[in-house]
Amino acid sequence: MTDYNLVYTLDGKVYINLTNSCTNDCIFCIRSIKDDVVGANLFLNTENVSADDVIEQLEALKDKLSDEIIFCGYGEPMLKLDVLKQVAKYIKEKYPDKKLRVNTNGHANYVYKRNVVPELKGLIDEFSVSLNGEDEKEYNELSKPNFENAYEEVKKFIKACADADINVTATVVEGYKGRHLNLNKCEEIAKSLGAKFRVREWIENGY
Repeated sequence: MTDYNLVYTLDGKVYINLTNSCTNDCIFCIRSIKDDVVGANLFLNTENVSADDVIEQLEALKDKLSDEIIFCGYGEPMLKLDVLKQVAKYIKEKYPDKKLRVNTNGHANYVYKRNVVPELKGLIDEFSVSLNGEDEKEYNELSKPNFENAYEEVKKFIKACADADINVTATVVEGYKGRHLNLNKCEEIAKSLGAKFRVREWIENGY
């Protein structure tokens, strides 16, 4: 039995927190100001997380499962690709009516040096990808990636999702400390890549 939160609930939905590792250090990330989401501490005391660990906590919350389960926590879930795929396969087999979404920074193909999107076809129903800017300069200022050309990698990942016929939404965080993005331009970019577009309002004090 683990003593940390791999699975938690928010706004009536179940979320899966696979890792605290990330290839970004976004200036608006709520983990920089607090440890928890609605009382669930999302900082893990190990990165050695197995699919069985996740499934155990998921089953403990099975009475709270709604129509959608989201891979999203205090890290980049695609950095735990094998665990993510195992857990997604389990959910699809046991709870086939549940929609699965991954909230991601879109760096996975760069990290794994291959297009991983086709591996998730049939497992993941939707990707929500953080576009976070109209160009590389703005993206780097807001997202602080730890490698070069990250913005281009994000756009390529979004297109890869669309090309695989997986629902994909490009998102931006708007209003960070009074900073405003060119939302029309961001939406144009999203649509040019085959994605839907969503604006996430900055939440100053987190959830």
